[in-house]
Amino acid sequence: MAITILGIESSCDDTSSAVIRDGYLLSNLLASQEVHRQYGGVIPELASRAHQLNIVPVVSQALSQAGITMDEIDAIAFTVGPGLLGSLIVGTSFAKGLSLSTGKPLVEVNHLQGHILSHFIKQEGKDNRHPSFPFLCLLVSGGHTQIVAVHDYFKFEIVGHTIDDAVGEAFDKCSKMMGLGYPGGPIVDRLAKEGDPKKFSFAKPHVEGFDFSFSGIKTSLLYFLRDRLKEEPDFIEKNKCDICASFQKALIDILMKKLIMASDATGIKEIALGGGVSANSGLRDEITRTGRRKGWNTYLPEFKFTTDNAAMIAVSGYYKYLEGCRAPLSIAPISRARDFGI
Repeated sequence: MAITILGIESSCDDTSSAVIRDGYLLSNLLASQEVHRQYGGVIPELASRAHQLNIVPVVSQALSQAGITMDEIDAIAFTVGPGLLGSLIVGTSFAKGLSLSTGKPLVEVNHLQGHILSHFIKQEGKDNRHPSFPFLCLLVSGGHTQIVAVHDYFKFEIVGHTIDDAVGEAFDKCSKMMGLGYPGGPIVDRLAKEGDPKKFSFAKPHVEGFDFSFSGIKTSLLYFLRDRLKEEPDFIEKNKCDICASFQKALIDILMKKLIMASDATGIKEIALGGGVSANSGLRDEITRTGRRKGWNTYLPEFKFTTDNAAMIAVSGYYKYLEGCRAPLSIAPISRARDFGI
């Protein structure tokens, strides 16, 4: 008998709902919140209010696009954390209400686990290539930077993580310092394509093991811009493409150095990329080039699965449902999580 899962994602500023049947994607709807652009970052209170407005039509459209009704749903998978607490409360509360009114069981999903398992979303008419266990996933986003050893659908081992800021935050801060706009990652990536990545250099951290640090490189950029602007007031405008290309290259170099170390140490050559920053073209190109050189099998998510989306929540919920996982109505969202045990 086919298993059909409704997924709900509301961890930050995107309201999303998707339907998965036996691992195959039937629909994936997303409502973004443009209101945050004018503030240069996500405002939690505004995000939670927008989720309240968006969640009913988004879920309704996901079901309609999939061509099914709630009667055909076997379980409701939802993001329990980590994320913005107000946003998570909206998604969790809606999932609970839907469960109570329909009698469908709940399955909680860790948002980070969702990004990793997005590689297992199947789509009709595609080859649906996915990593074999065990594999290493470089998980990069605005809030997290980790190297995760994935031994099976439910066994995750964090090999390395950032000891301060996430790489996505570094991209956003770069854009903010240069007055380029928000969200910074796509802007920096676009400008970097037209710049010289070797034009400028920035201080890179020396962190033991497989861990990362990005606070120092942000400070390096801050002082670099401060000093150059004193000499030449329009320095940023004249050199913005080269600055973005050089800064992006420095960030990618940090990520790739640790990923190569982790692969060499573990002997794992199945390498996946996940999270919002996995949409970065420079990182995607570099991990592909390195993979050819190192003999890796590399897996890059489709761009539509790099953002916060409910398809990844639904597919994670699908595998958890098959294992008999069910969430009680008393479950509460978690804004921070140290591991994948939630």
